[in-house]
Amino acid sequence: MPANRTARRGSPQLRLRVGLILIAMVLSFFGARLVQLQGIDPKSYAAMAAKEGVQTVLLPAERGDILDRNGVPLADSIQGKMVVADPLMTADDAPAIAQILSTGLDIDYFRTLNALRGRDEGSRFEYVARRVPSTVATDVLSQVQEAGYNGVAVEDDPIRDYPADDVAANLLGFMGTDEPLGGFERTFDEQLSGKDGSARYTIGGGNRVPLGENSVVPARNGEALRTTIDLDLQWFTQRVLTQTLQKYRAESGVALVMDTRTGELLALADAPTFDANKPLEADKEDLGSRALSDAYEPGSVEKVLTAASLIDAGKVTPRQKFRIPSQLNRQDRPIGDWFDHGNIRLTMTGILAKSSNIGTVLAADAFTPQELTTYLRAFGLGQRTDVGVRGESPGILTDGDVMTSQTKDRVAFGQSLSVNAVQMAAAVNTIANGGVRIAPSLIQGSATTDEGVAVGTDNAEATRVVSERAARQTARMMERVTHEGAGVAPMAAVPGYLTAGKTGTAQRVDDECGCYDGSTTVSFGGFAPADDPRFTVYVAVHSPGIDGGGATVAGPAFARILGYALGRYGVPPTGGKASRLPVEW
Repeated sequence: MPANRTARRGSPQLRLRVGLILIAMVLSFFGARLVQLQGIDPKSYAAMAAKEGVQTVLLPAERGDILDRNGVPLADSIQGKMVVADPLMTADDAPAIAQILSTGLDIDYFRTLNALRGRDEGSRFEYVARRVPSTVATDVLSQVQEAGYNGVAVEDDPIRDYPADDVAANLLGFMGTDEPLGGFERTFDEQLSGKDGSARYTIGGGNRVPLGENSVVPARNGEALRTTIDLDLQWFTQRVLTQTLQKYRAESGVALVMDTRTGELLALADAPTFDANKPLEADKEDLGSRALSDAYEPGSVEKVLTAASLIDAGKVTPRQKFRIPSQLNRQDRPIGDWFDHGNIRLTMTGILAKSSNIGTVLAADAFTPQELTTYLRAFGLGQRTDVGVRGESPGILTDGDVMTSQTKDRVAFGQSLSVNAVQMAAAVNTIANGGVRIAPSLIQGSATTDEGVAVGTDNAEATRVVSERAARQTARMMERVTHEGAGVAPMAAVPGYLTAGKTGTAQRVDDECGCYDGSTTVSFGGFAPADDPRFTVYVAVHSPGIDGGGATVAGPAFARILGYALGRYGVPPTGGKASRLPVEW
C-alpha cells in the first residue's frame, strides 16, 4: 500500500484527540447553559417556560352540603362544568368562537372575546364561564368543534343546588359565581367551602406533553352543615303562612316551630320568600330572614311574660280578683282595652284570657320598672339570640333605671318595646319548658360563624327565669285563652289536645316618621300538650289588609302548624283535664 494513502487517513490517536476535544466543547456549552438556567437567571427562564407551555388549572373543591335534621339535603352540589380557553389557539378565530359561546351560554359577547384573545399577554388559560350545567357546556363545546375551532375545553366545576327550591331559602341564602351572598352559605362559608386544588402540566401543540411537568394538589372538599330544620315541617309551615298572608292580604309574616325541651327550631318560615335557585328573580327585601331582622312590638303575647313574672315574684295568683274600669287614666294618656266594656270583674286568669290591657297594668303596679325589665331580660328580650343568622335585630327594651312609669305600663302589655320573632318564641317557650329558658338553635352540634361565634345545640345555654310552679300556673292560665266562652281564641285550639296560647295585636311603627302608621302586627304564640309541652309555635302576620286580630288571623295558622307537628312526631294527647281556672268573679 502506498505511504501517502496511509498519511491521508491519519493515525487513530489523532482522531481520538480531535473527538475528545469536540465532546469537551459540547459538554462545556451545555454546562454553561445549565449554570445560566439554574444559577444566573432561573426565574426568568422558568417564567418563560411557563408562559410557553406550563398550564395551571383550578381544581374546584366541592362545597359541603347543608342538611336538615334528618340528613336530607337543603343545599348540595351537582355536576357542572367550567368552559375554558387557550388563547394561543383561539385568538385568531376569537370573534367567531365568541359568537357561538356567548349565544349558547347566554354570556356577554365582549367579555368572552377578551378571554379568547387572552386577558394577559402570553396567557394559555382563560375562564370563559363558570358553574355551567354539564349538558349545556358539552353541547356548546360540540358546536365549537363542529365549526372546526380548537382551544376550547370543559373542566369539572360543581354547581350549587337547592333541591327544595324555596324551602328554608331565607335561612340558606344563595351563591354567586364564586362567593356566597347570603344566609348560612355566607355565615358558615369557611366550613362549607373547603379549599380548591390545582393541577400543573406542560402543553405542546395543544396537547399535554407526556414527559413534561405533571403535578396535582388535590382539592379539599367542604364539610357538611347539619341544621335543626325538619324539611317536611318547614315546607308545611311555609305553605300555611303563605296561605294566611294571601287570605288576609298581609304584607309579610313569620312562623316557627320550636322543640320545647331542646330549643331546636324545627321550622322557621318567612313570607314572602324566594327560590334559592333563582335569587336574581326575587325582591331584595325578601332575601333575608324577617324572623330575625324585623323588630316589632309584640302586643299582648308579651302579657304571659308579665303574668309569669308577677306570679314568680309572689305578687299575684291566678285566682286573684281585679276590678277593671272602662278606662284607666294614667299620667300621660288614658289606657283602654281592645273591647268596649263598663266596670267588669276579672281574675288574673281572666285578664289573660280576655287580654285586658287595663287589668295587666293594674296587676303590674306591683312591680317597679327595674323589677319588670329584669324579668324580661331574663326571658331574652332586648338581646340577640345568636342562632347564626346575619343581620339579627336585638329589639328594644328600655333599661329599668331610666324607664318611666308610663313606659312601664305599656311594656307590661306589649307596647313601647320591640322584639324579633325568634326572641318572642323562645320567651314563650320558657313557660312551656317549666320556667327554664333554653337558647334557640338552628344548627345541630356546633359551628362557628364568620364572626367567630360558636353556635348550635352544643352551645345552647339553659337559664331558669321563673319557678316551675309559676310556669305551670301560667300555662294553666293560657289554656283558658283557647277555651270557647272563657277566652278570645278558641280557633287556636288543636282538636284533641290541651292547648295553651296567647293572642297579640300591636300597632306598627313607621320607620320614617317614628310614629304609628295605622297598620298592625297580629300574632299568636303557645304550645301543646299544655300539661306536657312538646312543641312551641309562634306566628306573626304584619300589616294584614283585612280586619282581624291575633285570634282570627294568626290563631288558625297556629293551630294547623302545631297540629301537624304533633301528628308528624307521633305525640299523643295526654288525656289530662282542662284548666277550670275562673276568669270572672
